Amino acid sequence: MYKTPEEARVFVRDFIPLIAGHTRDDVVLFPSYVAIPDTIEAVSGTRIEVGAQNMHWEKQGAYTGEVCASMLTSIGCQQVIIGHSERRQYFCETDDSVNRKLRCAMADGLKSIVCVGELNQEREAGVTEEVLRRQVGYALREISGEDVDKFSIAYEPVWAIGTGKTATPEIAVDAHYFIRQEAAKAIGADAAKKLRVLYGGSVKPENAHSLMSQEEIDGALVGGASLDPKSFAAIVSW
Repeated sequence: MYKTPEEARVFVRDFIPLIAGHTRDDVVLFPSYVAIPDTIEAVSGTRIEVGAQNMHWEKQGAYTGEVCASMLTSIGCQQVIIGHSERRQYFCETDDSVNRKLRCAMADGLKSIVCVGELNQEREAGVTEEVLRRQVGYALREISGEDVDKFSIAYEPVWAIGTGKTATPEIAVDAHYFIRQEAAKAIGADAAKKLRVLYGGSVKPENAHSLMSQEEIDGALVGGASLDPKSFAAIVSW
């Protein structure tokens, strides 16, 4: 919940020159709803895509305050984040709603980043794999391996989000490997090999290289460090 439309425009203006010529990675910005149109206009002519931070699973209806997939695509949105840990923690997002949103997003042509990850007490209790197995399994219900290019999974250890703590590369790799194994059960081994599994959890310029250079880590879902153009550009260009 940062940046007015004008602040988003300034961010893009300052950010684009810092990654000029960078073609190794796909870069997506996820501003607040009110800043999406301005951000889309500001990135016009670049390879940068724009997505939303959330959406509803119904096509329309009496759901005051919600936004549906077709509304997002109608203004040029290309991607959406589903099941972010903060949505799960503070706004009652469930494993079932994550699956419903993913299926709806794909039906309307939105690519999705589906978030999974354990709480600190769950890690300390030794149930990380149980949590990830449940979250991945529910998220990918009724999802075909043929659609693997339409979504990614982001591993967000909740204990590392906004805390300054970061999973070590070893912890992240183990979790990503496990997530890919669980995905294989749902969408098939071949599709799971193609699946992008991203890491999210206090990613910053100082740790981006050590994390992103791991074979199992296919990218980053960046939070606070993405608010500053120089910081985010440094992560993109690790």
